[in-house]
Amino acid sequence: MAKTLYPLLFLILLLAGVANSRFITETSSDLISDGIRHVRPSSFLRIGLPSVTETCDQTYGFLPCTTTVIGNLFLILVYGFLMFRAATYLSHGSEILLQVLGPGIIGGLFLPVIGALPDAMLILVSGLSGSKETAQSQVLIGMGLLSGSTVMLLTILWGACVVIGKCDLSENSTAIDMKDTKRFSLTGSGVTTDFWTSYAARIMVISVVPFIIVQIPQIFKLSSGSRVAILTSLIISIVFLLSYCLYQVFQPWIQRRKLAYAKHKHVISGILRHWQKSTMGKLLTDAGEPNVDLIEKLFKRVDQDKNEHLSKNEISALLIGITFEEIDLDEDDAAKKIMEEFDTSLDGNIDEAEFVKGITKWLAEARRSVPNPGRYSSKFASDFHQKTREEYDVVADKSDEVVEDIDNPSWIIFKAVLLLLLGTVVAAVFADPLVDAVDNFSSATSIPSFFISFIAMPLATNSSEAVSAIIFASRKKQRSASLTFSEIYGAVTMNNILCLAVFLALVYARDLTWDFSAEVLVILIVSIVMGLFGSFRTTFSLWTCFIAFLLYPFSLALVYVLDYVFGWS
Repeated sequence: MAKTLYPLLFLILLLAGVANSRFITETSSDLISDGIRHVRPSSFLRIGLPSVTETCDQTYGFLPCTTTVIGNLFLILVYGFLMFRAATYLSHGSEILLQVLGPGIIGGLFLPVIGALPDAMLILVSGLSGSKETAQSQVLIGMGLLSGSTVMLLTILWGACVVIGKCDLSENSTAIDMKDTKRFSLTGSGVTTDFWTSYAARIMVISVVPFIIVQIPQIFKLSSGSRVAILTSLIISIVFLLSYCLYQVFQPWIQRRKLAYAKHKHVISGILRHWQKSTMGKLLTDAGEPNVDLIEKLFKRVDQDKNEHLSKNEISALLIGITFEEIDLDEDDAAKKIMEEFDTSLDGNIDEAEFVKGITKWLAEARRSVPNPGRYSSKFASDFHQKTREEYDVVADKSDEVVEDIDNPSWIIFKAVLLLLLGTVVAAVFADPLVDAVDNFSSATSIPSFFISFIAMPLATNSSEAVSAIIFASRKKQRSASLTFSEIYGAVTMNNILCLAVFLALVYARDLTWDFSAEVLVILIVSIVMGLFGSFRTTFSLWTCFIAFLLYPFSLALVYVLDYVFGWS
């Protein structure tokens, strides 16, 4: 770690000696004479030399600055690499801490905030320093980073993960783990995620609401009300942030509840399949209605003492007679849940009417779960059982995130905290000089600072998330694909609420002008398109990556046209 930082700091200090040259007079651009006649440099060579009238301010009074294109490009690369290292330290420290302390407060509240810290730092410093006019100019860098991070994650990284994680698709359009024989078939290969990943995409879509609110004065051409809209959007962003973090905190408990429900649903399907096979009859008629006569016969079969009521012991005996080899089933607990579900009279027994009503409810749920039940053949119950089995496996994998048994946890925690502190300090120290270098590079090249921050800065601040997502995708499994795309959607969600909240607070506190309609429109388009895309499907064929890839140049072109052709800004 130190071996990486020391040479870079040495280069920075070395550059400080060559980035700025002192001139003899205000009117001469020649350096102090050494007795040799110097030829005035050509305009081509001046790209690396400062002009007489151009000056720059050193960040913190000692870090180097320059007015040349090459010098600022070098500084952007150096400071960008340091921000990349900061993001890496934060990511590595977060993973270690999560392994030791597990999810909940750490995984749900602390780590999402830490992951968005580099972006938030850069956005914050982009409008803190200097006068109000300087802040208004530099804050465009923060908006470029915010929109660039969102677009890069949902386009380039999303599409790359589809390409890297692709597997062969089965007949039912589901990716087959670890099987990639169809090469680059646009429709025959792709990735499959679980339905929880779809929920993450829907949360991401909801997170764009503050962007819409802050744009209301521009949408309706209101001359006043901008500060009210900014403050309202800021409050809603904070509420969304707290709600999202609380959701993440309680997610382990939610996952346990989901696992219990998935297991209970699998028990239901097992009972229906057992009855379907043992009675050699169909539980549903050809019209799709419950076969009441057959259900009444089943009631009499389960009623062993023939008292026209089913007790908990009789339900337990039924479960013992069915093989549930796929799951670790507690028959007593399962019988208790069935009694609670069927016994609507709360008398401790299930009569025939309650039994028919309960089975009818199960069959209705089975019809909703099995796609295209068609003719309701004898395979219907087996198809439902297979579907619940797949759902149980997904939830069980999602819930199988236990805290590892690690030797010497105190040292591991100390190491994790040290990495987190180091990443935070590096991000805080070098965020400001990176923003200054981008601003100076923009001045030297006449390239709008927005496009520089949109393209270059997200590569540094989101690099650790990109590497992590690509590593997960390369494992070519449904579970790893789910983790990959969930991480992408989660990172964008934090951008849309945490980083936007920092940006809005900055604009409101310094009374800056909100004039980012084109940039906000890009964020809305990409987030909503990719969010809806991920909300209503779990399998993404290879061709879908082209949609993601094309959205990136489309976003850049849209901002350019709206800002510099139609004059939105």
